[in-house]
Formats: sequence, C-alpha cells, structure tokens
Amino acid sequence: MKDKMSHWRSFCSHFQVVRYGLIFLAALWLSLGVPGCSFSPPNSQTASSPGPTQTNPTAQRFDGVTINVITHDEAIYTGIKRHIAEFESLTGAKVNLTGIPFKNLYTILEKNWSGNNSKYDIAVILPQWLIDFINAGYLEDLTARVKTDGALRWDDIAPIFRNVSATYKGRTYSIPLDGDFHMVYYRSDLLKEVGLTPPETWDQYLAIAKRFHGKDLNGDGKPDYGSCVSKRAHENSTSMLISIATPFLQSQGTVQGAFFDPDTMKPLVNNPAFAKALDIYKKTMDYGVPQDENLGGSKARELFITGRCALTIDWGDVGPLAIDLSVSKVMDKVGAVITPGTTQVLDRKTNKLVACNKFTCPYAIDGVNHAPYAANVGWTGVIHAKVAPRVQDAAYAFLSYMSQPTQSNVDVTIGTTGFNPYRISQFENSDPWIKAGLSSEAANNYLGAIGVSLNSPNIVLNLSIPHNQEYQFEVLDTAVSDFLVKKLTTEKTMQQIEQGWEQITNKVGRDSQRAAYRASLGL
Repeated sequence: MKDKMSHWRSFCSHFQVVRYGLIFLAALWLSLGVPGCSFSPPNSQTASSPGPTQTNPTAQRFDGVTINVITHDEAIYTGIKRHIAEFESLTGAKVNLTGIPFKNLYTILEKNWSGNNSKYDIAVILPQWLIDFINAGYLEDLTARVKTDGALRWDDIAPIFRNVSATYKGRTYSIPLDGDFHMVYYRSDLLKEVGLTPPETWDQYLAIAKRFHGKDLNGDGKPDYGSCVSKRAHENSTSMLISIATPFLQSQGTVQGAFFDPDTMKPLVNNPAFAKALDIYKKTMDYGVPQDENLGGSKARELFITGRCALTIDWGDVGPLAIDLSVSKVMDKVGAVITPGTTQVLDRKTNKLVACNKFTCPYAIDGVNHAPYAANVGWTGVIHAKVAPRVQDAAYAFLSYMSQPTQSNVDVTIGTTGFNPYRISQFENSDPWIKAGLSSEAANNYLGAIGVSLNSPNIVLNLSIPHNQEYQFEVLDTAVSDFLVKKLTTEKTMQQIEQGWEQITNKVGRDSQRAAYRASLGL
C-alpha cells in the first residue's frame, strides 16, 4: 500500500507538466480522488454516496404546488429557465423564477429569509454564502434526501463540488449545478501565426496583450484589444484580481491559504505580492477597451467571443460559447490554459518577494508557481428550511432534476446556460462536447485545462468563512474600484482593504474566524 501511495503522489506532482488535452487523465483524477491529488483539501468531509435508489423525486407528482426560485439575473437564470417547462410537465408543479442583479442577491436573500413570510423557496447562490445561511438556520439539511436519490448520481459529482459547494461539517445543504474557477482563454490562431505559446506567467500575459492590442483581430477593419478582463465594481470582478494575486501569495499547497495567515488571521493584502497583483490588474487596462474600469463580465465575454480580444480571464463559459455560431466569431480559434503563474512568491516571515526554488515553490512547473483560483466553485441550489414540507419536496425534486446527468451533461455544453462542468461523466465522455460543436482537439484542450487547474495541489479555494460577503464584495470591491479610477494609490488601497478586513474579523471574533478559516483549508 505504501508503494502504491508513493506512486500516486509522484504521479500527482508530475501531472502538472501536461499543459493541454489528455482528457482521460483528467477524468482518471476526477474519478479516483486518490490521496495527495484529490479535489478537496486534506481532512475535508465528503457527504455519503447514495445507496440503492429508494426515491426518484422527479417521478413524483406535485400538482397544485408552486415553487418560487431566486438567482442571479444573467446566465444562470437562463440555465434554470431552460428546464422549468419540462419539469412542470413531468410533475404538475409550477415554478416561478426571479432574477436579480448579482450585487443585490445576498442582501435580498438575507433580509427575506430572516423574516416570517419568505417569498423564496429555492435560491441558486454562490457556495461561499452557505456558511452564513446555515449558521442562521435558513437552509434545509439535504443529507437524507441525497442518500436515497439514486437518479441524482451523487457519486458522479466531482469531489471538490461535493465537498466545497454542498457540504458543511459532514452534512449536505445544497445541490451543485455548476463548476466554477478561472482559466485564461487565448486566440490560438493569433498566437500560432506569430509563433507564441500561451502565457505561463503574468508578465507573458501582459506581453501578449501588448503585442496584439490595437490590431484588427476579427477582420472588420477596426482596431481591437489585447486583453478583455471584467473590472466593474460589485459584479464579482475582483475575483479576477484574486486570480492574479494567488500565485504570488500561495506556493505551499491548498492548506497554506491565500487570504489570511491561518495562524494569526492577518490579511494577506498589504505586502509586495498583493501590490504586484494590483499593478498587473491595472496594467491590463492599457490593453483593454476605453473606460475599462466599467467593463462588466458579460461584455468582456462578448468581446472575446466576437473576436475582438486576444486574451481574457473567465470561468468555463467561454469554451461552449466559442462554438455558438449565433454569437461566436472564433469557432476553433480558442485555447484554454491554467491561469498564469509567477517566478517570485511572498515570504511571509520577511514580507518580501523571493525567487521560486524547490523549497519556496515545491509545486512549480519549470520554475513557475501556479495557484489556480476556484472562483465561486460553482452555483449551487439550496432550499429554505421554513417552507412547507410539500413545497420542500417539490423544491428538492426540481434541483435534483436539473443536476441529474441526463440534463446537466447537455447543459454544460451550452454556453448560454451559465453551467460549467462539475460531474465526472462530463469529463470522461467528450461525445456531448463534440456533438455540441467542439472539435475533438478543442474538447480535449478545454477539458484538459480544467483537469489541470482543478487537480493542482496548489489550487486556491474560495474564502468560505462567516461574513465573506463583507470581506470580498464590500470592502475589497470598494477599495479596488477606487484604485482603478486612481482615487487610491496602490499603498492606500492595500491599507484600506487590510483595515476593513481586520475590522470585520475583530467584530465577528478573531478566534472563531481563525477556526473557520483553518477548517476551510483542511487544517
């Protein structure tokens, strides 16, 4: 057994050198969950896999039952809406769907569910919000339902999404519908034409963006852009900044963490590493659209898909959108790669940047430290604990139906749904992707880049501690927004974020926040 474990650890450490493709290896990792290269942090708890099918909730009738669903009003809304009519036909239930702007979703839910007359039975939300809603008693425990729902194929959901998106303290509170993390997408035709390879470092990313900025990239006679990166405040855009910062901040594996020092809860936002990330983030504006600080995620994605950008940072949506001929001008011209890394990392003892070597960057590839960020991890469905039992049954049936492989394995190949791969079957079978329009080479590239990213031993997990909404979407967003429009210097931005984070930590309780953060890292 010891020799076998050693073999797998060796395999894990060397798998990172595979830059593209090799979908069967990605699928192997996804399905095995072997020690040392699993999707979850060490010691994280996994909800039990289902036993024999006892109940298929979708086979039940719910005539006369109305389910009220709330979510973000963009792509995820479209993905949910796609299944309402068929679910209503199968079960007799009625589903009302409400979409609201991302910046308001958490606040509206918190306010609504804290009262006695809830308007919403289901919410499809970010998993980092679960801890606040669970602690407040807002969410139904779904553990028993999942165990008896064979149609859901719980064991087919990749471990990181079961563990991070759905499970808290060994109990299941949500049903994953999506898999989210960042990758860099590039115009493969442009890079090939000039003999360039995809960026391995952020300096290379900027150099490629500079090379193509101002050139006509889609043949319409107009100058286009080197880099299109979302930056609009309160749209989750600062997750792009985090993706730039993570390789500077985390080099010792997932358990090291990239947001706080796990021993002291000191924020890792006022140091040369974070300063470097802020400056790179701002530098991308030199190669972006005018008023780049107001560029939203949907517009950045549209610009790339219509051939107007050489590079972008985005979630998995770009892969299937690139083959949607109703909008795409880059069919078979898109490549995906793990987010770029760095050759210097933060020494937390000296608070200085130091060069990568086998000690400072044990997971480096050719001297480059990569730390892909599982930004959001993936939209996930929850049920309000206070609704009537019959409505809870129908609500669970709806979430199960959307997540079941028959539906979701097609959903993730359609860019407009907002759903990205999160099931093992979505990786090990490329047929649905090829049927959707991806070439075999493009499918292997896209899924292979996902596999390399999600299986990195240095992957950075979302900040999943109480009040993370305040840390990230209030304090961080506000400071970075002011930084991009030059209201704050780099130094003042870092100070403002650090002070704001410290205030939240002290308000909630440093010891309890430290314990929650360490638990989220598997410590």
